[in-house]
Amino acid sequence: MKKSKFDLAVGLFVATGILALVFLAMKVGNLTGLETSEGYRVEARFDNIGGLKVRAPVKSAGVVVGRVDSITLDSQTYEAKAILRIDQNYKFSKDTIASILTSGLLGEQYVSLEAGGDSVYLGQGDRISKTQPAMIMEKLISQFLFNKASESTGTTK
Repeated sequence: MKKSKFDLAVGLFVATGILALVFLAMKVGNLTGLETSEGYRVEARFDNIGGLKVRAPVKSAGVVVGRVDSITLDSQTYEAKAILRIDQNYKFSKDTIASILTSGLLGEQYVSLEAGGDSVYLGQGDRISKTQPAMIMEKLISQFLFNKASESTGTTK
């Protein structure tokens, strides 16, 4: 009798652990949000999106206002085209600036929206014309090293 109670307790503990792992996996994959509101979709084009992924958050002032719906490459301009789904509760002006930022030093990338002062708002299918691409760490480091190398060769002449 005691052994069966112990086995039941161990089984419940293992099941709880598996459920916790599934929840964490969904949280990391941005799959926990079950949004019922469709919102409106806007387009933003970037020279480089870095590691931005579909379902990445769209934030304004640190508040999640939407998600990245899709990312494609425009075959004419060779720019990355991101479709952002913004919640209906949030309105952004036509002169909004979209930037790709990183949470922390090595965290996930997200799209940041900085609202402008225009009185006309973005609507379904509109395009955000002012964008800033992702900062790529490898490019920054190589540029820094190149500048340091050219400084050191310039001073020895």
